[in-house]
Amino acid sequence: MRARAAGVLLAMAPALTGCSRDIAGRGERARPIEMLVVTDAETLDPRYATDAVALRTTRLVHAGLVRLDETTLAPMPYLARGWTWMDPETLRVELRDDVRFHSGARFTSRDVVATLHAFADASVASRHARVVDAISSVTAESDHAVRIHLARPHATLLTDLELPILREDEAAGPPRPDGTLDGLGPFAVEERTPGEITLSPAAGSAMPLPRHAVVIRTVHDENARALRMHAQRADLVVNGLSPTLLPSLEKVQGVSIVGRPGANLTYMLARTDQGWLASAHVRRALAMAIDRHTIATTLFAGHAQVASTLLPPSHWAHTDEPPLPWSPAKAREELAEAHAGRLHLTLLTSTDRLRGTIARVIAQELSDVGVDVDVVPLELGTLLARLSAGDFELATLQLPEFTEPNVLRVFLHSSSIPPAGANRARIRDPEVDRLLDDGDRTLSPDMRKQIYAELERRVRDQAWILPLWHEDQIAVMNPRAQGFVPSAEGRWLSLATLP
Repeated sequence: MRARAAGVLLAMAPALTGCSRDIAGRGERARPIEMLVVTDAETLDPRYATDAVALRTTRLVHAGLVRLDETTLAPMPYLARGWTWMDPETLRVELRDDVRFHSGARFTSRDVVATLHAFADASVASRHARVVDAISSVTAESDHAVRIHLARPHATLLTDLELPILREDEAAGPPRPDGTLDGLGPFAVEERTPGEITLSPAAGSAMPLPRHAVVIRTVHDENARALRMHAQRADLVVNGLSPTLLPSLEKVQGVSIVGRPGANLTYMLARTDQGWLASAHVRRALAMAIDRHTIATTLFAGHAQVASTLLPPSHWAHTDEPPLPWSPAKAREELAEAHAGRLHLTLLTSTDRLRGTIARVIAQELSDVGVDVDVVPLELGTLLARLSAGDFELATLQLPEFTEPNVLRVFLHSSSIPPAGANRARIRDPEVDRLLDDGDRTLSPDMRKQIYAELERRVRDQAWILPLWHEDQIAVMNPRAQGFVPSAEGRWLSLATLP
């Protein structure tokens, strides 16, 4: 267990002793659940976590005022006991009084106030600072009640309050990528070494004490992940095995596979502010050259849905807008309209084998309409660094958690061009900005749905981002992980409730 200050260690002692007694005597079941992931978490500090592994790991260690329902993605109480809208710009939140940090420190309203201030503090430079942009002030009414005041009506406040709450004295501290920030989630980081994160059950957290410790192990090679599952050396893989491998694993005794439609988006990104990719004709040609249906039914073995728009079909704001059709002939017409001639572009993708295969298929399809493509596989950190620096032409990416349509602001609004956000395509479209602003401040769900439908039409017509498909959430489990249920957005909180 990582070292802490003497006072914190004394405070932790009862919880850790109880945790050890709880696990003792379970024999084989006391062995940690081993979960395999494809890439390392960039950081275990929730203020800076943006990649999928980091986000999902930190949400096991930390907790927010709300969490999202695993099916509907609607906000539900977590550290909050409940809330009341006093008026359109004032929210009163009642807090639970039965929760303690992993250190044993009491959870109070002062932690909420300090955390929301820290996320907004420019000196902290959290990557999630925009989430609290609309909050003008937050005050503690008592130890277990806070009042949040908005600078303007903000439709997504409750979903935004999924942000992890940190301890008052740590919220604005320096980055802690090793995971040593005190948490309120069901697990505590016991150890982090290259390629491995060990999580221990945490007593007194926002959930009942988990029955198992968890080891999150990075195994980059897909064959190695499959072999570890086949030999029962690992217990769980979520979205880490190619769908075409699933039929063979289904034949392995004890292995079970559970899937559900995912609230995510795989898309192609083009740098839209330079070269031929500044032309909407060229971007539309790329979109119409890719046979997304065949890729979804073959390379994903039917475990993906072709994306007609940005929002997944199960999302409350989804509209049945027709996509740009697959039509190589029309793609050639668009290229001719742009007077582009035969183009030569590079396509960045990850080092994952399936992603590389998909990128090569896309490259062949683009070649068929007159666009020669070099595929460049990169480790995730290098890939994201090049995208943020603008050192790319095309890239395939996934938005792993599409919980709220307002997240599109980070990827499409002109104010979010790096380093201010993740508008890596460098989109500057006043109409897109206007619609995103309207969606952010409009409270009526019906009116918001109309706004986002108009936004998606604009994004489709200009081909600012090329939606490809929505991938199923697929969990492959050995017997010790039976009972794990993947959530729509791909979170791992079900690890805390395994029998």
